[in-house]
Amino acid sequence: MGVSRWVFLIYSLLVIPPNPIGCLSSKEISEIPVSFLNFAKKAEVFDWMVGIRRRIHENPELGYEEFETSKLVREELDKMGIPYKYPVAVTGVVGFVGSGEPPFVALRADMDALAMQEMLEWEHKSKNPGKMHACGHDAHVAMLLGAAKILQEHREILKGTVVLVFQPAEEGGGGAKKMIDAGVIENVKAIFGLHVKPDLPVGEVESRPGSLLAGSGFFEAVISGKGGHAAIPQHSIDPIVAASNVIVSLQHLVSREADPLDSQVVTVGKFQGGGAFNVIPDSVTIGGTFRAFSKESLMQLRQRIEEVIVGQAAVQRCNATVNFLSTEKPFFPPTVNNKDLHNHFLKVASDMVGTANVKEMQPLMGSEDFSFFQEVIPGYFIFIGVKDEKNTKPASVHSPFFKINEDALPLGAALHASLAIRFLLESNAETPLLNQKLRDEL
Repeated sequence: MGVSRWVFLIYSLLVIPPNPIGCLSSKEISEIPVSFLNFAKKAEVFDWMVGIRRRIHENPELGYEEFETSKLVREELDKMGIPYKYPVAVTGVVGFVGSGEPPFVALRADMDALAMQEMLEWEHKSKNPGKMHACGHDAHVAMLLGAAKILQEHREILKGTVVLVFQPAEEGGGGAKKMIDAGVIENVKAIFGLHVKPDLPVGEVESRPGSLLAGSGFFEAVISGKGGHAAIPQHSIDPIVAASNVIVSLQHLVSREADPLDSQVVTVGKFQGGGAFNVIPDSVTIGGTFRAFSKESLMQLRQRIEEVIVGQAAVQRCNATVNFLSTEKPFFPPTVNNKDLHNHFLKVASDMVGTANVKEMQPLMGSEDFSFFQEVIPGYFIFIGVKDEKNTKPASVHSPFFKINEDALPLGAALHASLAIRFLLESNAETPLLNQKLRDEL
């Protein structure tokens, strides 16, 4: 480098004041969330998001079967001129808005539905028997596409790249893990995710730093005895009695082995055995889930569940085999929100909806495979209110009567976009901070 160029570099570092957020002032940055929300509330944008959500709701697809949903996502990205990769993890789509250069920040929406029959009667009820969007993933996709539209319309102020992660198979299939294995978040500095909450009013959002949702696992056990006539039980080995003792003993893992200050759950939700009133069956199948807020507690539960099932079955002269279904239903780690990203969320959300509408929620024993992302990079997960004010007792997620208030879609889209763009602007501020260090040294 010539002397003149060194002189210019030193002059620029010492004399020209850096703008820590590029060409935007702090005031302009703080106004972005409301500006984005107003954009998302425009009739044409709002109606477009509602239409997408309803099309997906009418055609729910289970994990790794989201072919039509994925096609819809790609069609909308094509219309917006947003490049993407497909297929990723079977049906996943990954879009890119911005310069294509670092820094990278990711936004995630899950696409899959649940294997249940919708009981709510309305114009856009599920057309696929035995399948329903009862957890709001249809709204999540619509919100992320809305965020993509906002970001694409304002790409001139993007200082980096936003990665749009449309993920398959959140409902037990571990789609996030497959997306990670496919390299989706390589070089990504942080990731944000949203989830609808039916008992939280529209216009409010909530989350917390640290532990938010529990880690979870599933188990299934076959307890085998010896079948026979119910009138002569001494000639049989009754697996129903054995299974009953197993279930009672499993409850002691929480009530008598777990620290009362370390929240844990073991629930048996499946019990299948026998088909006649007067016949003792040869075997019984039970199954359930276990949850905890730390990976250590989760692994301890796993070990003790197997020991209790096998041991209690043996007491009743039965044999037992235990399957933790790790292939089809992988363990979900606890969802733990990054504390620095929590502060970022508070600033952005408060600027958008006001401090009074940003709540700190209590941890929940539900689980989320967004946690896989958080094991690799800093991540933050948020709940957004979708309560229907006409319904005083809204149905919970995973209910056949689940319903959302679509007025929440603009807020979800704008919050996604605001979190991402402000993160990129602040990430770009790191370079001027290095310049300041060099100033001090000079």
